[in-house]
Amino acid sequence: MTELPLGTLRWRCRRGMKELDLVLEQWLERRYPGASHGERLQFARFLELPDPQMAGYLLGGETPPDPALAALVAELAAAATAT
Repeated sequence: MTELPLGTLRWRCRRGMKELDLVLEQWLERRYPGASHGERLQFARFLELPDPQMAGYLLGGETPPDPALAALVAELAAAATAT
């Protein structure tokens, strides 16, 4: 899988739910530039999830069964509470 252009990722961060938008856009701006190739791919993969599932992970305390996605969700949640 190849990395998506930054503009495409910005567009995909716009979910229509302000809470999700803020968390995703914040990570994209602050963490994405220094992220590894694997982390970037995981983020793009995460953006493919449906909004209710994404909200459950980021806002509802649910944990993805995939360990790589679970690590990303933990990082997204930590970054959101740090601000």
